[in-house]
Amino acid sequence: MPPADLSAAAARRIALAAQGFGQPRPAGPVTARHIRKVVDTMGLLQLDSVNVLCRSHYLPVFARLGHYPREILDRLTAHTAGRMQREYVEYWAHEASLIPLATHPLLRWRMARAADESWGGMQRVAREHPQLLAEVRRLIAEHGPIRSADVSIEREAKKPGQMWNWHAGKVALEYLFWAGEVGAARRVNFERRYDLIERVLPAAIVDQPTPAREDAQRELVRIAARAYGVATEPDLGDYFRLPRADSKQRVAELVEAGELQPVTVAGWQAPGYLWPDARRPRRVQARALLSPFDPLVWFRDRAKRLFGFHYRIEIYTPAAQRVHGYYVLPFLLGETLVGRVDLKSDRQAGVLQVQSAWAEPDAHPDEVAPELAQELAELAGWLDLDGVRVTDRGDLAPALAAALRHG
Repeated sequence: MPPADLSAAAARRIALAAQGFGQPRPAGPVTARHIRKVVDTMGLLQLDSVNVLCRSHYLPVFARLGHYPREILDRLTAHTAGRMQREYVEYWAHEASLIPLATHPLLRWRMARAADESWGGMQRVAREHPQLLAEVRRLIAEHGPIRSADVSIEREAKKPGQMWNWHAGKVALEYLFWAGEVGAARRVNFERRYDLIERVLPAAIVDQPTPAREDAQRELVRIAARAYGVATEPDLGDYFRLPRADSKQRVAELVEAGELQPVTVAGWQAPGYLWPDARRPRRVQARALLSPFDPLVWFRDRAKRLFGFHYRIEIYTPAAQRVHGYYVLPFLLGETLVGRVDLKSDRQAGVLQVQSAWAEPDAHPDEVAPELAQELAELAGWLDLDGVRVTDRGDLAPALAAALRHG
């Protein structure tokens, strides 16, 4: 069968619908069922420690559902004594992520490669200090769940360019986490509490036979293909950070099996692949602020290809070199990314601070500003902040400030 043709607009609508933006937000109270559907649609929630606005894993759910109780997601992702039990667990998927329990065994091939493919410091501790790993295992078995501070060893001085200066005990914990021997039982103030994996996961998941690497990776590509709707092979491989050679092979196998349909998309230089059951809406009416770690925009090449939107996370860029700001969220309106805002929760003052606001070249500030003002007001309310304050930085800032005044 020859590749089908898609316009750029049709591909964009398919991608938006696949990510959960093809339907209205719930009109009534948001329940666990709504949250479960959103997370399962995306396949995972990426975690990040930056808390200038809100922990990143909460934001993609808000983008799709609007105001929802964060404690429901917390209960779905940790051991509880109540009726609602954990349904998602942490592991390295697309970076550190919350994943459905059923996905955990699909990543055992990554766990098995910890000695060769984990970060250099982890490999070094495992290779040079096996007695430390044994001691940390014993400590967890006897006293878990434990914090990294419970295995604290005097840390070395931080080297230039080094992002973290973890002590050796923390590195050992992280190696065991990568290797799948321990998991995150819960987080307290975003700090992991590590425990043996058999005490973190249900027995049905622990006892599940380990799938062959090829079978597991094919299923991960299926998850990515459903979540993206239409994508290139690098898009699909990046979703779960598959090695590029493996990604190419798995995509080719799914095409051969008829599970992925090759497509040509206008303006795309690389071949596209369509999930056969992907929805093809005629229009999408979305409005959302997107976390830097939202699957819709986390892969820079894909965001550029789908939306003509050049997006760079500037968290680790020196302040003097930042173009748009520290924690910048793209603004989705309809089927287009029309602007971006640098946001901060000023909890002491009780306001959502818009530190800069920018319109995209083809967007009209007077049309974007009222919609953005409404979304910011809803976000502020969800974060228990009393209002929104706009600085004068950015070409969208004057219109946005006026819209908030009149709103």
